Amino acid sequence: MIELEGVPELIDPVMVAAFEGWNDAGDAASTAVAHLEKEWKGEVFAALDAEDYYDFQVNRPTVFMDGGVRRITWPTTRLSVVRVGGDKPRDLVLVRGIEPSMRWRSFCNELLGFAHELGVELVVILGALLGDTPHTRPVPISGTTSDTDLARRMDLEETKYEGPTGIVGILQEACTHAGVPAVSLWAAVPHYVSQPPNPKATLALLNRLEDLLDLRIPLGELPEDARAWQVGVDQLAAEDSEVAEYVQTLEEARDTAELPEASGEAIAREFERYLRRRDGGPSSGGHATADGGDGGSYLRDGPGGRSRPPRPPKAEPDDGDAGNDASEE
Repeated sequence: MIELEGVPELIDPVMVAAFEGWNDAGDAASTAVAHLEKEWKGEVFAALDAEDYYDFQVNRPTVFMDGGVRRITWPTTRLSVVRVGGDKPRDLVLVRGIEPSMRWRSFCNELLGFAHELGVELVVILGALLGDTPHTRPVPISGTTSDTDLARRMDLEETKYEGPTGIVGILQEACTHAGVPAVSLWAAVPHYVSQPPNPKATLALLNRLEDLLDLRIPLGELPEDARAWQVGVDQLAAEDSEVAEYVQTLEEARDTAELPEASGEAIAREFERYLRRRDGGPSSGGHATADGGDGGSYLRDGPGGRSRPPRPPKAEPDDGDAGNDASEE
């Protein structure tokens, strides 16, 4: 039995989780949860025992000085709670940590124990993968679930992924078997510029989370950071003609694939977000890829000089968006 002393009774709680590592290309997902903690001043109320789940030779503890006293921070997963105000206040239980090194089933069961004790009604897990998507276009966000009814009610895809998986996929399936509604939101990060941070992908995840939960998230400096990030990548790409040509190829494939998607529903979604903001006032290692493998960055200089992106095959009209059907579970 999990005892939660000092945690008040929560209002319509939703658990939002993200984990550093393979499921977190560009640190986009973990940064999104960190942003929620910062903007809503989350208070940590629990931490999982690092000894149970982490290999300290893979994720090393850090030593720091605190008022002249040496202390150690252990890699782990922490839970905090924030209250979202407004006409219909609700609470978010935020889970942020590192993908565990071992005992994944016990790890998920412990998180589900907290969810049960707190009365969590929905679990939303954020992830980011590397894909063939150009940095100049909106970040593709795919929402998946293993629950057929939930997919229909929340306009999500019912996951069909088969292949290597990370803790995001394992936790979602654990929720399904425990009867807890669960959703995964995946951002597709350009594989040729995968190094963190990627504020544009973080911003896209938060926008999709807003739509999913029908709430307004204060974005702070994220929009400006996203614009600055894109300008910086534009400048890097412009310095290399092969990279610029490759990006143009990705743009053409993406635009061709998404031409039918300029629908009234997409426009209405953006307009609703605009109204919500106007009326609300201020308020490591490789990563998952579209094919389930690992990926790296083409704009990063390596020991042998700058790597060159492979020339992609000519894209068919229906496979320009790596994020929509590539969400690994």
